[in-house]
Amino acid sequence: MSERKLWFVWGGVFADAAWQELEPGSEQCFGPFHDADTAERIWRDEMRRRVDTAQHRLFVIEVPRPGGPAA
Repeated sequence: MSERKLWFVWGGVFADAAWQELEPGSEQCFGPFHDADTAERIWRDEMRRRVDTAQHRLFVIEVPRPGGPAA
């Protein structure tokens, strides 16, 4: 059986152009989501709301579900 996954949308306003360091207090995290489609829909909706903030970025992150493969 395939490994179960979770998806998060994570990011904020970055202090540098290399997208390595977030400005303190700007962190955002949405999720967990049980499918990639839902996470991507949330990502798209949130990015549309912040289109005028050039240093704001969000990323969809896929992680293994705690506990390993589905039973």
